[in-house]
Amino acid sequence: MTDMTHREMIPEKALEWHQAGKGAIIATVVETWGSAPRRIGGQLVVSGSGEMEGSVSGGCVEGAVIFEALEALEGKTSKLLEYGVSDGDAFAVGLACGGTIRVLLEPIGAVLPEEMLAQIVELRKTRVAFAYVVNVRTGERRLERDGFKERLRLDRSGLEEDQETFVGVHNPPLRLVIVGGVHIAQSLSPMARLAGFEPIVVDPREGFGSADRFPGDRIINEWPDEALAQIGRDSRTALVLLTHDPKLDDPALEFGLGSEYFYIGALGSKRTHAKRVERFEKKGYSQDQIGRICGPVGLNIGSATPAEIAVSILAQMVEKLRTGP
Repeated sequence: MTDMTHREMIPEKALEWHQAGKGAIIATVVETWGSAPRRIGGQLVVSGSGEMEGSVSGGCVEGAVIFEALEALEGKTSKLLEYGVSDGDAFAVGLACGGTIRVLLEPIGAVLPEEMLAQIVELRKTRVAFAYVVNVRTGERRLERDGFKERLRLDRSGLEEDQETFVGVHNPPLRLVIVGGVHIAQSLSPMARLAGFEPIVVDPREGFGSADRFPGDRIINEWPDEALAQIGRDSRTALVLLTHDPKLDDPALEFGLGSEYFYIGALGSKRTHAKRVERFEKKGYSQDQIGRICGPVGLNIGSATPAEIAVSILAQMVEKLRTGP
């Protein structure tokens, strides 16, 4: 969902509580005006005993939402709530001024079927992008994997023009695969993590791809094409090649060009990239395929240091993610 990490696991926790017999209800921000405390798609799950995870307001109206959620859970009914957030409350959570939010309450079982919630959990586990679509007036709901492509690309949940159809975006977490545990990678990895990417460092050379150099990151000490086969080919993954060595970069590029990766970048000068293009032309790749490679990697911001190059790469990744190829 927008404005929530996969680690919050709201659907997963709701299913767990429901199946344990505790009861569960999901509260979702479906619309906002002004400087609302959380973006559209923010979620909170409440159990029948008052346990809670997640947030719909950062604390401004949480208590009122929980009270209404427990009543809706007991009454087995859906509710659409609307709250105004005062300037004082907004300031307390770091906003310049107040706003208004609308929150949809959906008890599991009575309103949101357990079978549909289980399907949501399974799709999230298998890194499938999809939309949860619900009519806030009629209660009709469905899952869509092929529609709402622009919303999925932009991670933008929200009401459609009819002001009744809410589209909740469920995208897999973003990942960044870095081939080559070099100096630039040591700057790029923590920057990418701050931007919401899960970094994965791939380098068969254990001296480069080590926990000492990349603390907390997933590290795969195998040849890049073998590592990428483990990681997968989905469209929420970016691939950055930093080794300067065709023996390592080219197998990774070949895998990447056969994938749905939204971004593929390769370090090297214009001369190096020209040689790379020539090699791939000889291998039979088309201009459109080769054109997917961002090389030299990164936006041209005059980067000089490894950290500055990392900034330029991350900026180009976000550009491709949000604006498309």
